[in-house]
Amino acid sequence: MTWLITGGTGFIGAHVVRAMTRAGERVVVYDDGSTGVASRIPGAVPVVSGSTLDRGTLDRTLAEHGITGVVHLAARKQVGESVEQPLRYYRENVGGLGTLLEAVAAAGITRFVFSSSAAVYGLPDVDLVTEDTPCAPVSPYGETKLAGEWLVRATGQAHGIATACLRYFNVAGAAGPELSDIGVFNIVPMVFDRLTRGEAPAIFGDDYPTPDGTCLRDYIHVEDIADAHLAVARKLADHDGAGDLTVNIGRGEGVSVRELMRLIIEVTGYGDVVPVVAPRRPGDPARVVAAAGLIRKELGWSANHSVRDMVESAWEGWLLHHPEARRDKAVSGRS
Repeated sequence: MTWLITGGTGFIGAHVVRAMTRAGERVVVYDDGSTGVASRIPGAVPVVSGSTLDRGTLDRTLAEHGITGVVHLAARKQVGESVEQPLRYYRENVGGLGTLLEAVAAAGITRFVFSSSAAVYGLPDVDLVTEDTPCAPVSPYGETKLAGEWLVRATGQAHGIATACLRYFNVAGAAGPELSDIGVFNIVPMVFDRLTRGEAPAIFGDDYPTPDGTCLRDYIHVEDIADAHLAVARKLADHDGAGDLTVNIGRGEGVSVRELMRLIIEVTGYGDVVPVVAPRRPGDPARVVAAAGLIRKELGWSANHSVRDMVESAWEGWLLHHPEARRDKAVSGRS
């Protein structure tokens, strides 16, 4: 098979490209270049510049490269930005997906993997979030991911396409410094950024009904995310006819914000920094932890990396771009 990976120059996309090419899969990257880094992609991998809203370029790409399956990661993904720009998010995330699916159906492609998100669940009041937990997204971003799942499944059923929707939780880490997340939107790089600027990182609320009063989240290494995409793609490749699969991608273990802060400060060597406690942020649930049993049952996949692995590899990537942040007393738990 030859897989088209949309958004392949992005943080997660580049890791998916790496995992699939190393496993011997043929891939082509399709990306509009708005947020990704082209240097993340090996030189032997074709890269097509284009938007998922551009049907003509999509049609040409699918035909010229003999695409037989699609892994769709291209999307706007910032929750706060989606609240400010809902029209843009619906246009690019849902409209772009619709245009891509039209091209896929017209080309007779029968395998489609959709990058979804735990944001589809909203604020679940459960110990473990299963795939059957009701979806009630609380942001336009989450809404576009849920609408995307509906659209993918419906198109698959109508056109005989085997589909999969992957709902992943809090992604961190890097397979190598050059593949690290260069944004400052997720908690780990946000803490790195504050430490680098000489500011204490903030814990938003310490009065939640959790063991240490801070929020519990499920963190998953980006390499594990990439390996899950590979496993799902191969499952679909072996599938005869239409069908759909929806799975959580997580470790199934909760880590508190305070625990994560303590680990980050240890790994980075900023032991003299004490996090400050700020008021709760509206809409933050006390606990969001994945039930990770379904993908293990369906594919035999489970996460292999620890939270320490995520922090250490992310820190190495941060130092590549911010060498001034290095402290000699930074420590590593790796042997």
